[in-house]
Amino acid sequence: MLFYKIAIAAKTDGLFYILRYSKNFDLAVLFLSLIVSLKCIVFLFDNKNLKVDSFSKFAYLIGYIILPFIIITKIPFGIKGYNPNILISIFILIWTNDTFAYLVGKTFGKHKLFERISPKKTIEGFLGGIGFALIGSYFISKYFLMLPEKNTYIWIIIALIVGIFGTIGDLVESKFKRISEKKDSGNIMPGHGGILDRLDSVIFVAPIIFLFYQILSYVS
Repeated sequence: MLFYKIAIAAKTDGLFYILRYSKNFDLAVLFLSLIVSLKCIVFLFDNKNLKVDSFSKFAYLIGYIILPFIIITKIPFGIKGYNPNILISIFILIWTNDTFAYLVGKTFGKHKLFERISPKKTIEGFLGGIGFALIGSYFISKYFLMLPEKNTYIWIIIALIVGIFGTIGDLVESKFKRISEKKDSGNIMPGHGGILDRLDSVIFVAPIIFLFYQILSYVS
């Protein structure tokens, strides 16, 4: 029995090793996640499609929620090995973008960004969020990640990804709630729209950043 348990543990560890370090597995997860993200964007701008069929629900569950979380665990490995500060920096940029998009939009917002889906979002808020995220990306790369000056552009691009695709992720989540006639995505975080509302930007941004890392790795 002891040898049987050891054999099972060895097989399990081997499986996790393959899933963690297999390049083909990473690319497969990334490809499927990007396909679903593209489907989400099409769904967002489709005025006629107000229902989600059973297959699409399954695809969204896997590609919109589960696969991005797998990708999130892989992002900290970066190009030069494991660095948890990479993931922390991404969350900081997302929070910076969301916070200043709200503040700038509330103070100066006059032009609606996507009123049909999210009446409170404005173009001014969208640009303000990106602007402060760009500023934050410079300080993160220079003083938190301690990157050389010549590599600052990497986090400037990541800030743009966060600003653009984080907003799209928020709008996609808003449309999901609108067509399901739900105000909140859950009851775990009362007053915050549900836990998925706090993570919608992260799960939409993660595959794009991971794709960017793959491009950087290939070029370098």
